[in-house]
Amino acid sequence: MKQNILFKIFKMCALCLLFVLLLMAFIVVFFDQAILVRKDTIFRVKTDEKVVALTFDDGPSEIWTPQILDELKKENVKATFFMIGEHVEKYPEIAKRVAQEGHDIGNHTYDHHGIFYYKPEELYREIKDTEKIIKDVTGKTTVYFRPPKAWMTADEKLQMVDLGYQTILWTLNSKDWVTFDDKYIIRYLLKHVQPGDIILFHDSGGVFGTEGGNRHETVKTIPRLIEKLKEKGYRCVTINELLELSKQHN
Repeated sequence: MKQNILFKIFKMCALCLLFVLLLMAFIVVFFDQAILVRKDTIFRVKTDEKVVALTFDDGPSEIWTPQILDELKKENVKATFFMIGEHVEKYPEIAKRVAQEGHDIGNHTYDHHGIFYYKPEELYREIKDTEKIIKDVTGKTTVYFRPPKAWMTADEKLQMVDLGYQTILWTLNSKDWVTFDDKYIIRYLLKHVQPGDIILFHDSGGVFGTEGGNRHETVKTIPRLIEKLKEKGYRCVTINELLELSKQHN
């Protein structure tokens, strides 16, 4: 009798745990956490023009970044790449190519660890070390910052301003790291896109790391999305161009 009761309790606990895990997985896949931390960041700009900014996180990747650059070049589109310092050190020639082809480069920390627990001096080193690496390799000084997973505190946002950075989040998340197919990604983005939006993609990384992910669907998405956006009267710009248009609107 006692064993049956214990078994039922164990079974109930296991089902509850499974439910919680499934709920967490659903939230991670379908909910964009950036919505919760947008205050005092740039995630969209006000503009009368039909423009959007395509952005790519976690690179450069020796496999996927060159393919994405090829597609952008075919479409004559410039984008913004938020790079991880560690990856720039590993793949300097690819980082150089991004700069040489006229794309914007942003700072995405050195190793993509969450920055919630950083002391101010640790965050300073994280950003400045990455800034120097990108400058040494590409010749570009970064002034745009994107926090890993979007999470950062109000104090960290203020510190980034003191460091000369604007924190850039996004309006639309392609969730391409989930490996949704290109048709789903394009359909979702076109349904929700508005002038001044910032769209998030990734040119590296997967579910459990910043490397090793499959960006095949991202590569397929880029030319088809750009074509569909053009049909709707949109053009794609860099973050720098988007912010300049915002100044004109004001």
